[in-house]
Amino acid sequence: MAQTEDITRGARGGHAAVAAVALATFTVVTSEMLPVGLLTPVSGALAVTEGTAGLTLTVTGVVAALAAPLAAPALRRLDRRRALVGLMAVLAAGNLLAAWAPHFAVLMAGRVLVGLGMGGVWAVAAGLAVRLVAPKAVPGATAVVFSGIAVASVLGVPAGTWLGELAGWRAAFTVAGVLALVVAGLLALLLPPLPAERAVGLAAVARLLRDPALRTGLLAVALLVTGHFAAYTYVRPVLERVSGATAGTIGTLLLVYGVAGVAGNFAAGAGAGRSPRGTLLVLSATLAVAVPLLPPLGAWLLVLWGLAYGGVSVAAQSWVTAAVPQAREAGSALFAGVFNAAIAAGALLGGQVVDGFGLRSVMWTGGALAAVALLALVTGTAGAGPGRARRGGAG
Repeated sequence: MAQTEDITRGARGGHAAVAAVALATFTVVTSEMLPVGLLTPVSGALAVTEGTAGLTLTVTGVVAALAAPLAAPALRRLDRRRALVGLMAVLAAGNLLAAWAPHFAVLMAGRVLVGLGMGGVWAVAAGLAVRLVAPKAVPGATAVVFSGIAVASVLGVPAGTWLGELAGWRAAFTVAGVLALVVAGLLALLLPPLPAERAVGLAAVARLLRDPALRTGLLAVALLVTGHFAAYTYVRPVLERVSGATAGTIGTLLLVYGVAGVAGNFAAGAGAGRSPRGTLLVLSATLAVAVPLLPPLGAWLLVLWGLAYGGVSVAAQSWVTAAVPQAREAGSALFAGVFNAAIAAGALLGGQVVDGFGLRSVMWTGGALAAVALLALVTGTAGAGPGRARRGGAG
């Protein structure tokens, strides 16, 4: 395996390959979140309620959460370059099917395909940077791969919404499908051969959960992501009704939040290269303070929120890599599954809290879950950091 890694790292165009993988993560997240700005026209065209149209988001997240842990056993010895190209083709097919959909059931089938492609791409791509660049460049390359998430929030989803307004919601899904095909071509062109490191069965993936460091990291991810989406799903009504922000101001604030998320991604990538534990502790503490205090102290806390949450993905992936270096891909698959399940759980929890206790309460819920994540990181076991042996609380 070490020989394979050395050959791969020495392959030409390592940084170009990392950029291609980042384009894949950008396309995946854009495809996942595309319905956010298109629910009204979709519901009108297909004669369903907006609530029903919202299931297009839920089903994608649930399918991705199930598909990610199954990806490694399903792909087995398939070259990972070929796997990524095929998974991007599945993503393209889902988007194009959604664009054509004459009925809501067909749209949902397309979104299931998007979820399958998305879960598989994340399972393979999340831990791929270590195979594409020299060891000293891995933290920066990992940050580039995960920058696709933040950039999709800043550019991809708003662009899809704008295109839907300009040319119709079907055009937005069509463009997403074509983009996925283009990225598949770039991956085929720029990635070196990536032989499977080892065949991993489903039982082996499940056995990884016995690792205390991996369990700690996955628990922290579940809490942070659930808390974030519980609160962020309702950030617009909180800013309008509690903070008194106007529609124009909210648009600017959300753009600033997105830019801060991009910056946070790269800052956390650098920090996690030295200490995944220390970086996640800082991010958790920041979210535990910034989220609940946003209503009373002001919308400027969105900047801190964006900086902190923008770094969660890359820092958590660094934790997973340190926790199970002998099974990076399987660990990344579990990470992707937990992450996507937490997105769905957060949106569901947020709705229940808002309906039962009001808008302010959902911000406190998000902060409380971040505080519990902080406690889990302080008391749990961490993977061995760079140059360190594993021990309880190591970075």
